[in-house]
Amino acid sequence: MRALIQPPAPDQYAGVVRIATWNVNSVVARLPRLVDWLGVVEPDVLCLQELKVSAEQFPSDEINDLGYEISAHGTGRWNGVAILSRVGAEDVRRGLIDEPGHQPEDAMLEATEPRAIGATCGEVRVWSVYVPNGREVGHSHYEYKLQWLEALRGTVAAELTEARPFAVLGDFNIAPSDADVWDPTAFAGLTHVTKPERDALTALRDLGLRDVVPRALKYDTPYTYWDYRAGMFHKNQGMRIDLVYASAPVADAVTDAYVDREARKGKGPSDHAPVVVDVAL
Repeated sequence: MRALIQPPAPDQYAGVVRIATWNVNSVVARLPRLVDWLGVVEPDVLCLQELKVSAEQFPSDEINDLGYEISAHGTGRWNGVAILSRVGAEDVRRGLIDEPGHQPEDAMLEATEPRAIGATCGEVRVWSVYVPNGREVGHSHYEYKLQWLEALRGTVAAELTEARPFAVLGDFNIAPSDADVWDPTAFAGLTHVTKPERDALTALRDLGLRDVVPRALKYDTPYTYWDYRAGMFHKNQGMRIDLVYASAPVADAVTDAYVDREARKGKGPSDHAPVVVDVAL
């Protein structure tokens, strides 16, 4: 598995840190791909989402062998986030400030889902987030999504009180604008594109964060997600929902950012592609 266009290696520029995010849609099912990708792209920090495994059952041996420290937050089954770092991981925090709970249809009690984890990796404070899907407008899960995004805003605001490079990365399950979906008319009235969801992204940016928009390795739009159905990947009918929101010290220092579309190809891929960002701090 190789990137179509190989970006500069992290050691080509002094002080360059490579940060990436990837919704792997099951870290166990995607482990061979993940290990291969780490060996090729060599990110210093990788934020993972949708682990579908508990923190205790995270398949760590092969990843540790590549020099990565693993900070995971998961309970199994669904959700789950992690940060893999080869530049250290300090002040690890699992969960958001005032994070809302949610009661799935098949559960007896409301629970807080493992959707956010933060750590200081080298010079950068990063958060890996997996924003709730929302399902459909008017559904309780949609209201939960908006409440969760408000808790994310509160957590980010608290993080930004400290003067350090900061970025929140992950699967936001929101396309920031109509330009970030293959056909806006196909999403009319659906989640991922509604005004309240996009307003929540605006509220994050208003804290002082910037949307680091990656380049596409093919076609004109850097989509990061393509549904498995109906050959949507090959038709490039995708969405840009995996985002990197960075503070000025990080955004101003970006030397390259790209979507590794090649990682979405082949047998048994995730339905998301990694986003890779090089930062010269």
